[in-house]
Amino acid sequence: MTRVKRGLSASKRRKNLLEDAKGFRWRRSTNFRAAKEAVIKAGSYAFRDRRAKKRVMRKLWITRLNIALREFGLKYSQFIKTMATKKIELDRKALSQLAMTEPKIFAKFIEKVK
Repeated sequence: MTRVKRGLSASKRRKNLLEDAKGFRWRRSTNFRAAKEAVIKAGSYAFRDRRAKKRVMRKLWITRLNIALREFGLKYSQFIKTMATKKIELDRKALSQLAMTEPKIFAKFIEKVK
């Protein structure tokens, strides 16, 4: 069996991983073993938090909507139920943006829904 010198491929692999760890602090950015662990953890946190971000944003939209609806004497839960019974399908993101940017149009929309 022929001999394989792994210097180039191994150093390329290490170099690429250390590039991924660029910006990390202390030993985690320069030491291969520590960097590898840090990059793996960073990847798992990124994966987890891409999903958590969706939950946080939905929570924010609901909070904004609830605040805007309280000015019209409505609760969020009552408003969503009314929209469901009248078969109005507008998502929370669009409604909260409407409440934030266009309050006059939002007020007209609320009157239609009531």
